[in-house]
Amino acid sequence: MDDRKAEADPAVALRARNLVKTYTMGEVRVEALRGVDLDLFEGELTVLLGPSGSGKSTLLNILGGLDVATSGEILFRGASLAGRSERELTRYRRDHVGFVFQFYNLIPSLTARENVALVTEIAAAPMAPEEALELVGLADRIDHFPAQLSGGEQQRVAIARAIAKRPSLLLCDEPTGALDSATGALVLGAIDQVNRELSTTTALITHNAVIAGMAHRVAVFADGSIVRETRNATRRGIAELQW
Repeated sequence: MDDRKAEADPAVALRARNLVKTYTMGEVRVEALRGVDLDLFEGELTVLLGPSGSGKSTLLNILGGLDVATSGEILFRGASLAGRSERELTRYRRDHVGFVFQFYNLIPSLTARENVALVTEIAAAPMAPEEALELVGLADRIDHFPAQLSGGEQQRVAIARAIAKRPSLLLCDEPTGALDSATGALVLGAIDQVNRELSTTTALITHNAVIAGMAHRVAVFADGSIVRETRNATRRGIAELQW
């Protein structure tokens, strides 16, 4: 991406400016994003907080190269993503972005190790599947199939799969949305550990305000805009989060 270098603060991993996303359905226009500005800083964990339909997932998909904005600019480490071809965006996702979604998207016929290996086989400098699974606390479950794992364990396999390629960005869309609070805490603990130990720049979407306590920064969404952004003076440990 050096051909499109732009001046940027070296501490900023990803910078979004004036992002607009408009969907047209017949005569109806839906403004999913309305001029969003956001910085994701190297090594930090940012929580994107807001109700369903506020634009959080739309933003995350655009930041991760799964979708493109109607207008606005995104810089990844100073390089613009604007005008990139689908092939270039695929390379960006493959080389730099790990995704964790609400639903695990594991292949039922493959073990935990094999699900993670799907990513490590195409990554440039991956960690071993066993290493990634150990990092999320599943060293003793590597040969189990998804049907033999709990929901929380399946989500942690999904996290291991996302981080095994050593991504620059880890983007998590409601990773605890389908889990009870106790299981969700285990999943958040795995995300927190990845952020602390690997210094992976992380953005986590949630509608649960309690989860914001684990973040370095919190961006609050409403109606397609960021209405408030704060920095936590002290990050709360996962054991302190109760909902």
